[in-house]
Amino acid sequence: MKTFLFHGLIWIVLSHGVAGDCGCQKLDRKSDQLPEKVCQQRAGSANSHYRDYYGELEQEHKAQELEPEIEGMSLIPGGTISIGTDEPFFNADREAPERKVKLEDFYLDKYEVSNDAFAQFVLAANYTTEAERFGDSFLFKTLLTPADQKELENFRVASAPWWYKVSGVSWRHPNGVESSLDALGQHPVVHVSWRDAVAYCSWAGKRLPSEAEWEAACRGGKERKLFPWGNKLMPRDEHWLNIWQGDFPEGNLAEDGCEYTCPVNTFRQNVYDLYNMVGNVWEWTSDLWDATDVSESPNRVKKGGSYLCHRSYCYRYRCAARSQNTEDSSAGNLGFRCAKNA
Repeated sequence: MKTFLFHGLIWIVLSHGVAGDCGCQKLDRKSDQLPEKVCQQRAGSANSHYRDYYGELEQEHKAQELEPEIEGMSLIPGGTISIGTDEPFFNADREAPERKVKLEDFYLDKYEVSNDAFAQFVLAANYTTEAERFGDSFLFKTLLTPADQKELENFRVASAPWWYKVSGVSWRHPNGVESSLDALGQHPVVHVSWRDAVAYCSWAGKRLPSEAEWEAACRGGKERKLFPWGNKLMPRDEHWLNIWQGDFPEGNLAEDGCEYTCPVNTFRQNVYDLYNMVGNVWEWTSDLWDATDVSESPNRVKKGGSYLCHRSYCYRYRCAARSQNTEDSSAGNLGFRCAKNA
């Protein structure tokens, strides 16, 4: 394992401007106090708006299920599926073109992997995450006090200065060195690298989904729709996902009920009974960003956007949207869910 020294170092990354993204795809290791308020969004009754909106399609999907049920997972039907888009928002992300892929039936976790679930794995496997071995991870500025931000100003990503490299931050201390997992057991585990995610999935007898599988699941049987439920961001003027409201990066209004991450069972988003496919935290997939990349820590595709996304600068909470980080990267808005062959 390489040792990285960051004292007095500012990461020099080509800036694309606030209008393009929140900068979290730049949080790559190869380049060079927890607030009391947590999400109190309703977990059960909050999904009644979904049933009203999609009820008939949901019953059709249940009638088609033939494979045995697996607790905590949804069966995603295979077939010839459209992924990508011919109307990309970020050409550099290679969202285009729309294309057909053939998939077998598979299972996908209904929820992002939670802190409680990851803790079971760590205990059983005596596992240490890469962030713990490196001794640091990336943290968003609003989780740091002004004094901390001043002290760590030389440890920012130059083109995304709201991201700080902070020693002692890991999945156990997700929102700062002094933070803990108290009241966060059912929030998604974060500060996990792609390799950490693969290790967890393997331990659980599962695997990471491919990008095509993830996107097929996100679309919920629909084609050419922006979001898992359709094209309208807020059907019936209700929030369906955890993203940023307000002025970035200073003032998240938390109108969706969550200032940071929300519990993994908060927003049910489509007929496949999947939660938080878009928003909340980015999710690792198994795919290489560049299939020819044979470097020690290649970029892997991540999907879904996070609670730090907003249309004005990071409109990546769409099913077709995509981004990347190196395999050993970790951050406070990056997690995963697992898949399994049917």
